[in-house]
Amino acid sequence: MKSNEYIKGTIKTIVLKLLSENKKMYGYEINQRVKELSAGEIELTYGALYPILYKLESESLLTTQSEIVDGRVRKYYSLTPQGNEIAIEKIAELGRFVDTLKAVLAPAPSTNFSL
Repeated sequence: MKSNEYIKGTIKTIVLKLLSENKKMYGYEINQRVKELSAGEIELTYGALYPILYKLESESLLTTQSEIVDGRVRKYYSLTPQGNEIAIEKIAELGRFVDTLKAVLAPAPSTNFSL
């Protein structure tokens, strides 16, 4: 996507959705999954993704677990029970917003009447 302004307001919900569907994920994995699901249209920058992960963790919506993989520490993120509840709410809320936005952007019905 050419503009990140649309993505900014949805990163939190995207992360919550992915974590609700997967037991645990690490940052790079989240980034790659978003890129894959969006056919390359959405690429989350680390400067956008990690602050969201840290914020969700500080709100007790995520827990973290570090594991050593190939000699390096990898930090995995998982939803807490409260995080799962919030994920359900945010996903539904964004779905309603997208539906509303589609209605607003739909072409106006023609008001030209021919006699």
